[in-house]
Amino acid sequence: MREAIDYYFTVISPNVYLGHKTLMEIARRHDVPVHFRPVVLGSLWEQSGSVPLPQRSAMRQRYRFVELQRLAELRGERINLRPAHFPTNPQLADRSAAAIVLAGSNPDGFVYAATHAVWADEKDVADEDVVADLLAGQGHDASAILKAAAGEEAAAAMAANSKAASAADAIGVPAYVYRGETFWGQDRLELLERMIATGREPYRTL
Repeated sequence: MREAIDYYFTVISPNVYLGHKTLMEIARRHDVPVHFRPVVLGSLWEQSGSVPLPQRSAMRQRYRFVELQRLAELRGERINLRPAHFPTNPQLADRSAAAIVLAGSNPDGFVYAATHAVWADEKDVADEDVVADLLAGQGHDASAILKAAAGEEAAAAMAANSKAASAADAIGVPAYVYRGETFWGQDRLELLERMIATGREPYRTL
């Protein structure tokens, strides 16, 4: 088994949604474990200089709509460009992912289900009932996970993940860190797979 991929994400990101299945396919194909590390996106943006969508130029916002359609077609995913519950607060769902990890379970299915809920199913992941249904649908004990998600340990894990993402120069999400090299954006997944497949040494900043 190879070194793990550190996967930095938040379920509110359309690019996390569009890249998730491909990441997991790459991991399975090359027998690479994935460490799920949900982050507080706002704190990460403070470090990288990125800004929320409404603060971006009209030009960049228009381009984003075209890009999302291209990527959804490429990845074979259905997407609503203006979902009913975006923006919304992803904290409950993200902390639930952190709680699943802390419980020693695999959050793969839940993370995909939560992103799909936002970007394809018009559901609000800030709603506890919605998150409970998503957890139960993936075989998790919804009550136990939601209780853990509200606790200090899940909050501390999110803070630690955000700090680690910043230290790795993860500009935003999704970000994948493999052997110390950071790949930002699901459109870099093919480059990540190439690194894994060839076994090349990590590239470093000068």
